[in-house]
Amino acid sequence: MKIISHQLKFKKPSGTSRGILTTKMSYFPVEMINGELKAIGEVSLIQGLSPDHPAQVSDLLVKLINDSNRTPDHSALQNFPAAYFGNEIYLKSSESNHPFELFVSTFQEGKTGIPINGLIWMGTKNEMYSQIKEKIDQGYRCIKLKIGAIDINEELSLLKHVRSQFDSSEITLRVDANGAFSPMNAMNYLEQLALLKVHSIEQPIMAGQIDEMARLCEASPLPIALDEELIGIKSYREKEDLLKTIKPHFIILKPSLIGGWDHSDEWIQIADSMTIGWWATSALESNVGLNAIAQWLSTKEITIPQGLGTGGLFANNISSPLYIDKGYLYNNPESSWDISVLLKNNHGHFNRR
Repeated sequence: MKIISHQLKFKKPSGTSRGILTTKMSYFPVEMINGELKAIGEVSLIQGLSPDHPAQVSDLLVKLINDSNRTPDHSALQNFPAAYFGNEIYLKSSESNHPFELFVSTFQEGKTGIPINGLIWMGTKNEMYSQIKEKIDQGYRCIKLKIGAIDINEELSLLKHVRSQFDSSEITLRVDANGAFSPMNAMNYLEQLALLKVHSIEQPIMAGQIDEMARLCEASPLPIALDEELIGIKSYREKEDLLKTIKPHFIILKPSLIGGWDHSDEWIQIADSMTIGWWATSALESNVGLNAIAQWLSTKEITIPQGLGTGGLFANNISSPLYIDKGYLYNNPESSWDISVLLKNNHGHFNRR
């Protein structure tokens, strides 16, 4: 087993509330036997957001994966959610008949797709509208906009323009503020967004302002979803206390940021017990991590679009059978994976059977 680092390069600079992204790093634990891939995982790190420290990831993974019991060590990984998820993927991959077939489902078999939202990156009003038009033309019926980078009035004007052409029965609009608003001005923006029949807003204020977020959730005319608020919450009791206090309408699950499938399943169990909705979102993983999230999701009862439309962002992604058609993510079982971009040679192509 070895750890391969790979810097994913965005096809075009992508704007977020934290700045413009052009690259991001992932680490891949890989096991090869006689030139054949036997197991693979992915540790996806987002600078400034992921709790994992890059310098510690490789040594930590090697230690855990070589552990004789081959099970995740919760105590060793509690501060490394991306490494935890990468370890989960690797171990599941090593136990499967095929390294990329992690869960048995109709999605993995290519019979059903997963509904997803079309992601709109921050930019000028014209740039964002161009992205929206492209997504709608491609068949998406749920559009998610990242807001908070340009003037809020420009963003509201953009949303009004979209609503003038498509009502809420035709196009679902979600917005993600990434904590761009303050507790003082957030309600004013929530009221204006509600008038436009926006489905929900993710993280209107910065994480960690528990009382302020609870007050917003109680009074907001617009459903609020917690995103960054979940990062760093480790124990079942802490998760339960957070949701009991804030009482959000939705939570957003990003396995690379909250500790993989195990912790995501805990969040789902607690949210379901409190009648809180949820959906899952990829966190700029390559197709390896995206596949792991999609296959896990395909075992759940999915009722609303998920956030899995990130596979086409990178110029040097791992080639995979995943594809998008009319707002659904599919897996083509007749296609093959090709990890040669990781191996830097001609031995990276592996048939599914």
